[in-house]
Amino acid sequence: MNLTTDDFEKTVLDGGNDIVLVDWWADWCGPCKAFAPIYDAASLKNPDITFGKIDTEAERELSGAAGIRSIPTLMAFREGVLVFSQAGALPAPALDQVIEAVRGLDMREVHEKVAAQRAAADTAEGVEADRVG
Repeated sequence: MNLTTDDFEKTVLDGGNDIVLVDWWADWCGPCKAFAPIYDAASLKNPDITFGKIDTEAERELSGAAGIRSIPTLMAFREGVLVFSQAGALPAPALDQVIEAVRGLDMREVHEKVAAQRAAADTAEGVEADRVG
């Protein structure tokens, strides 16, 4: 599935998809072309996972917002939370390991960590605002 700015948030963050893998790529990128058949084969072996592809040339704004600096980059989201991000083409066994690791996550624990990080960030912002104000 090709993702764009228009459908990224709905598919990845709000779409009710448990696991979403996103391949950030470009047509001119040799390693991207080498990774594409590995990624496509994994999508066939794992029909319960949403596999998306984002063309970084066509979606420059989205790529910038996601902090993409090197391609290919693989991101894995679980329940709308980014749980894996790595640049570079993965061999099939490594991609399988990523998928199994993402499947095996205790999402209650992940959501608790995310909530704690947000609370700490909110506290830090409050302290900075008090210092500036």
